Amino acid sequence: MGLSSSQSVSVFGVLVVVGLILNHADLCHGGLTSSFVRKLGKTEDMPLDSDVFAVPPGHNAPQQVHITQGDLEGRAVIVSWTTMDEPGSSKVLYWKEHSKEKKAVKGKLTKYKFYNYTSGFIHHCTIKHLEHGSKYYYEVGIGHSPRTFWFTTPPKSGLDVPYTFGLIGDLGQSYDSNKTLTHYEENPFKGHAVLFVGDLSYADNYPNHDNVRWDTWGRFVERSAAYQPWIWTVGNHEIDFAPEIGETKPFKPFSHRYSTPYKASNSTGPFWYSIKRGPAYIIVLASYSAYGKYTPQFKWLEEEFPKVNRTETPWLIVLMHAPWYNSYNYHYMEGETMRVMYEPWFVQYKVDVVFAGHVHAYERSKRVSNIAYNIVNGICKPVEDLSAPVYITIGDGGNQEGLANNMTEPQPDYSAFREASFGHAIFDIKNHTHAYYAWHRNQDGYSIEADKIWFFNRYWNPIDDSI
Repeated sequence: MGLSSSQSVSVFGVLVVVGLILNHADLCHGGLTSSFVRKLGKTEDMPLDSDVFAVPPGHNAPQQVHITQGDLEGRAVIVSWTTMDEPGSSKVLYWKEHSKEKKAVKGKLTKYKFYNYTSGFIHHCTIKHLEHGSKYYYEVGIGHSPRTFWFTTPPKSGLDVPYTFGLIGDLGQSYDSNKTLTHYEENPFKGHAVLFVGDLSYADNYPNHDNVRWDTWGRFVERSAAYQPWIWTVGNHEIDFAPEIGETKPFKPFSHRYSTPYKASNSTGPFWYSIKRGPAYIIVLASYSAYGKYTPQFKWLEEEFPKVNRTETPWLIVLMHAPWYNSYNYHYMEGETMRVMYEPWFVQYKVDVVFAGHVHAYERSKRVSNIAYNIVNGICKPVEDLSAPVYITIGDGGNQEGLANNMTEPQPDYSAFREASFGHAIFDIKNHTHAYYAWHRNQDGYSIEADKIWFFNRYWNPIDDSI
């Protein structure tokens, strides 16, 4: 027998209260360093002949297929793929579920050279004017070996629109990377889109930045990225600056392979931009592009925050690569200068949560800020602040460089939970006041919910959830 709407609300309220009690029971003594110790072992990249890197059959079959949001509102999708034998068609056929009418749109073609590597033919095609909350099929490789995929557009933005995001960072293409992606795919919460916080293929760790590893990574993540949008953040491993081999244009491979809808949010650079997706307004920042005062990124962000309408998109999320609050001895304080520049805005506009990567471990902060310092007053310690975001570091996707397991001691007051393990997370927005968050570690072949918290929206429900 079904529940009435009033009964459903009551049940949800009870679940929230129970969740909060459990939160406080877990962490009532302050910051916690997990007692779980991951088994030591090498983090090795999968060999080139691994089945996850398999080339699809057929002449000039499209490969490395992936999608991302193609506009500000969520009614467009950028479809990208690569053909290796010849250019082939840049056309995409698409149709709505249960519709017999197929439409076609033509994309653009690019390719590049990097040292002694020449890319395949890289296609980018934007499908526009889609309907919210609808399933679409699309076909690429027209005229040779066509392949068909599907995606679902997000619901129209609104106050009490539910939506679930997956969180992955610093993925790479190791055996642990494969576990992370598999666990995300099998997560019962079923994320609808991935917020990816940077460091994709780690091709730059190979001699001469072997770009073949960009191709293998594209084929590896296709099983997810072709069916749901991955929202891209660039990390340091996307820079690919190698003057010793004559490669002096930063971000060359990434820029050719991965598109972002930056122009839709009036950004002048592809690495910082914003989108609306269901109930969330997502701001993506670039840790490795100029961000000081008067720079394009600074000017854009200064104008972007006032545009956020919390009655339309109640949840405000920021993505970046280098974390601002990090208690590991890896990449320690690398995000400090950006924090000094931008943190006052994060507090002023009540950002709900900030996701970052870079550090190959997991950490969640309390709601803190450090914005009182003015050189002469000496006030330079983070303090609890209910208008501040929670900062989550999730650079634990499984890359070949291994885990960051050397932590600062004692654990800082601002750090609520930390653990040196690989994994992924889910941010499940329930309504305009509550979201459930869980981090799932990779443990012994299973995905274990190792950290969890109910988030209270900073604009609509700004009571203390930072524990």
